[in-house]
Amino acid sequence: MHRWLFLVFLGLVSPASAASMDQSLLKLDPEERAHQACILKGILDINRAKKLTHVDRLKTSILSRATFDGTTVFAKGGAVRANSHWYQVKFTCAVTKDQMKATSFDYEIGPEIPESKWEDLGLWK
Repeated sequence: MHRWLFLVFLGLVSPASAASMDQSLLKLDPEERAHQACILKGILDINRAKKLTHVDRLKTSILSRATFDGTTVFAKGGAVRANSHWYQVKFTCAVTKDQMKATSFDYEIGPEIPESKWEDLGLWK
């Protein structure tokens, strides 16, 4: 199922806004588009797996910069927010050739990031 259709099904976005999201994604450079596709898939997959609850944010480059090779985003220093707490996350995410959809998301949740480090890392509550 296309990711925007899934969000429409959940009632999170309307069909019109889903089309608008695709148009907005097409305006991004391929690497940023891939990052956004991976963020969406990561949030959905982590929530679905219930390893953390109420996941609502995923950042690809907090502790170290993520890399992109054209079809895969590799993030060794990302962060994920769940229940207003941030955790380190590593992931590998494959995307389609047009970078519009993530096709796989393999991840490892790390330790919680202390709130005292959030500001320095660009994180928020």
